[in-house]
Amino acid sequence: MNGSRIAAVGHYQPAKVLTNEDLAGMVDTSDEWIMSRVGIRTRHIAGPDEPVDELAAHAAAKALAAAGLAPGDIDLVLVATSTAIDRSPNMAARVAARLGIPSPAAMDLNVVCAGFTHALATADHAIRAGGAVRALVIGADKMSDVTDWSDRTTCVLVGDGAGAAVVEAAKEAGIGPVLWGSVPEMGHAVRIEGQPARFAQEGQSVYRWATTQLPAIARQACERAGLVPQDLAGVVLHQANLRIIEPLAEKIGAVNAVVARDVAESGNTSAASIPLAFSKLVEQGRISSGDPVLLFGFGGNLSYAGQVVRCP
Repeated sequence: MNGSRIAAVGHYQPAKVLTNEDLAGMVDTSDEWIMSRVGIRTRHIAGPDEPVDELAAHAAAKALAAAGLAPGDIDLVLVATSTAIDRSPNMAARVAARLGIPSPAAMDLNVVCAGFTHALATADHAIRAGGAVRALVIGADKMSDVTDWSDRTTCVLVGDGAGAAVVEAAKEAGIGPVLWGSVPEMGHAVRIEGQPARFAQEGQSVYRWATTQLPAIARQACERAGLVPQDLAGVVLHQANLRIIEPLAEKIGAVNAVVARDVAESGNTSAASIPLAFSKLVEQGRISSGDPVLLFGFGGNLSYAGQVVRCP
């Protein structure tokens, strides 16, 4: 085998929906204010009895079913999350236990909003190196646990959810080379800190960085896959807010691509946002099997990671 590919995807969101009108009854805000600044209409919020690993396991089970695989077929579980409450057992081990995966390598990755694309690259590398044959790669976050619901600048942004991909060895690479990095000296721009932990960000700094520095990096990820942006059938960026997604997508130059805008319905779900939005595009038939799709995560730590994948 010369590479790996995404065999199937799945996603999960909690049943409770929080609308802009709901938020207007909690803090000094309005539907007009939220839509004009971030383009979010609704977000899904998990209950106190819905931990991160449960969200992750639901999404992973759907991806497994779509791939036609059993839990025993998986030998690597990677969960990208920054909202795990406990340090051990990690979320990957808890997901494996929930699904009955017998003896996988099980690891969490905390790269916040860029977590899923980092985890996807890690699975690809492990499979290429012979360390695994089939992996479950999951992005899952419960941002509602780390949100100050009295702060209108952050509480309007967040949602909860999970997305997952089954990655397996393949004769031809279906996951392109990753381009990843960070700006650690600006890590303060997006934070989940303190006791209790709370999400905070410097919105203007993140906006300027994302819209000015990241387009060239995303184009380089296409070049590493041997493509130009015009070849892309889909673009799935971290679903931060529409004011970042739309100018960033335009500057990348993927003029023929479907651009994921799931943030409008799901809010910013951090590490879950890319696999959640990607899975919905696949489910809706808006991209087809074999299509080249750019996945590009960015945000916390001012980290980024992107790769071109072939749609399952």
